[in-house]
Amino acid sequence: MTLSTVQRTFLWTVATMIAFIATAQAQSDLFPRPKELEPAVQFWTRVYTEVDTHSGFIHDDLHLDIVYQTVRFTDDMSQRDRRRRVERALELHQNILNKLAGGARQNLNSEEQRVLALFPEGTSNAEFRAAVGRLRFQLGQSDRFRAGLVRAGAWKQYIYEVLDKEGLPRELGSLPHVESSFDPTAYSKVGAAGLWQFTRSTGVRYMRIDHIVDERRDPFMATKAAARLLADNHSVVETWPLALTAYNHGLAGMRRAADTLRTTDIATVIAKYQSRSFGFASRNFYAAFLAALAIDQDPERYFEHLRVDPPSPTGVVVVPAFMHADKLADALSLRFSTLRSLNPALSDAVWSGDKFVPEGFEMRVPQATAAVAEELMAAIKTNDRFDSQRADQEHKVRSGDTLSQIAAEYRVNLAALMRVNGFTGRDMLRVGQMIKLPTEAVGGVTVAAAAASSTATAIVARAEPAPRKAPTPVVTTTDDGARVYVVRSGDSIERIAKKTGVDANALLAANSIRDKNLIIAGQTLTLPSDDATAVVAANADVAPPNTDDTADEVLDTADLTAALAPAVGSKRDAAATESAGTFEDTTTVTEQAVLAADPTDYSVSTTNQITVQALETLGHFADWSGVPTQRLRELNKLHPNEAVAIGKKITLDLNEIDAATFEQRRVAFHQQQQSDFFASHQIETIESHVIKSGESLWVLAERTYKVPVWLLRQYNPDLNLDRVQPGAVVKFPRLKVVAPGVIAAAPQSVAASGR
Repeated sequence: MTLSTVQRTFLWTVATMIAFIATAQAQSDLFPRPKELEPAVQFWTRVYTEVDTHSGFIHDDLHLDIVYQTVRFTDDMSQRDRRRRVERALELHQNILNKLAGGARQNLNSEEQRVLALFPEGTSNAEFRAAVGRLRFQLGQSDRFRAGLVRAGAWKQYIYEVLDKEGLPRELGSLPHVESSFDPTAYSKVGAAGLWQFTRSTGVRYMRIDHIVDERRDPFMATKAAARLLADNHSVVETWPLALTAYNHGLAGMRRAADTLRTTDIATVIAKYQSRSFGFASRNFYAAFLAALAIDQDPERYFEHLRVDPPSPTGVVVVPAFMHADKLADALSLRFSTLRSLNPALSDAVWSGDKFVPEGFEMRVPQATAAVAEELMAAIKTNDRFDSQRADQEHKVRSGDTLSQIAAEYRVNLAALMRVNGFTGRDMLRVGQMIKLPTEAVGGVTVAAAAASSTATAIVARAEPAPRKAPTPVVTTTDDGARVYVVRSGDSIERIAKKTGVDANALLAANSIRDKNLIIAGQTLTLPSDDATAVVAANADVAPPNTDDTADEVLDTADLTAALAPAVGSKRDAAATESAGTFEDTTTVTEQAVLAADPTDYSVSTTNQITVQALETLGHFADWSGVPTQRLRELNKLHPNEAVAIGKKITLDLNEIDAATFEQRRVAFHQQQQSDFFASHQIETIESHVIKSGESLWVLAERTYKVPVWLLRQYNPDLNLDRVQPGAVVKFPRLKVVAPGVIAAAPQSVAASGR
């Protein structure tokens, strides 16, 4: 039997509708839109489509369906005048709400009646009083959102391809509307950059970020990183609403919220989760995403006559050596400005000629150029190729910089950087300030020239960084006279025994170690006495120094906290929010900007308890809380040398400081550890490993995957690493050692070195 045209059309229509419904249902399952969030979604829809950056709403920051007034600005208004107009509007509504809180319901003027009508009948005086503290102004975004829809055309298809490759839902491609309005040049007050608004501490896990290359600014490179970050978030919290909220609030915070409330329901989390850092921005991030997603899927409903930018047909050329940017432009027959516009990841220092385009950099060029790039590159003269980067001597402080970030960018020891610049815990970093780099910095080397042949061809050799002296073994004595040693990276039982002058077997017995390969950096070992009495000590009573063998200096708590403080004095800071999208919440900097991709819980509970994390010791806790170690031992009924193991609950004495200060110091310590590590390592992929019978998790981590224990725990936050059974699936990050990229330049021609 054959079907008529009408029948075929009908069946096609039905099939299309079924497919549409199925797609909508799948989206609804992945990105639910609970009725409890509907007022917030509608509010952000209005922000994105009704009011532009010359206006905004005075509203209730909890009940977003209460919008008191639309404040409008004129084109010629200064920022100061704008602020005054907003302040007057806020003051007006504060006075009205205070009057209503005093019980007034009769003889109200028109403005007071209008405000009263915004609330349900029978609203109590107490609720009006509470509403006074919830007054907030939200700047409109409709002009930016429209511009973002136009700009998105250049990258949307590429974003979809990356999401498809990673097995992620395409709906995530709407996230840049919330983050940056698809503006790759956007910066925020907390140092987030680019289309996807990565902070440095999060971005270094997936991208190169230093003073030569900042891949956050490249939409193509940053998209790959964002997809991996979102996938990592989802693998931990297992729902897209929580994974998206974690993108803004931090992964640790969302894990804590789900654990505290015993639910992953986003509406419940938003309504009930209480935290110092879970503020307006975090509570509203998912609702704003839903609003942006709906607009993005039906833009013509909200914006007429949209003409989106077409995708830019480009390809990638791998740069074969360190080269001047202008020489590359000449070789590729491209305008210098064209090459620069296509490669925003390269810093101003590269485009000014102070630094070379790094060897191996994936240079984006027009597609036609990419097709013949190999032969064009082959024609580049030897004199225009360099085998290393130009040396660094000092750094000019930028907005958002911290001493910690500067140290990471140049691969130098933070304490040494502070010492050579005379910084202490009382000093503040200032924008525009010139910071000297330690002479032992990678890149602080000389260029030597020598005649190498009878033709007097000059060859310049690259000097290697001066070797560091071997660090002195860290041996300390506890209160009861026991000697302890903190394990360093690269240590073995035999090496420790030789360093400390003890017998290897006695060392194993003294620490109840059955497998000599099961030691990790940061672990504390008790050194055997003459009678080889076995004493178990998992952590020393003093905080260990940096376990990196190349780091000879360490910082105390005050100096470390100062090293993590952002530079001040930038005029650009005032305008930063204007260019960085909707969400800025400086009260959440601790989790958002510092350790956003880290699921580890560094918080202090309401009962002043913490969970011991990797690298931490009882001495650390004593230092951060300002109390003697013995006080913590007494409070937690710990015997001398009793183990303080990872995962153990410890009660703090917070009589000297508050919980927020303790958390700040704790996060500062871990931020520095992670910053040091990611200065030389990058995560390429995550591999799932099924534990086999007889396999040691610690041997796998140290020898096979070469992953530090703190990073292993981050990718397996709910796994008890001490009791991993055969068949358990453990996620191991596959790491790539990042080439320093800042070594002194060694041109292959003396003539070329004079620039």
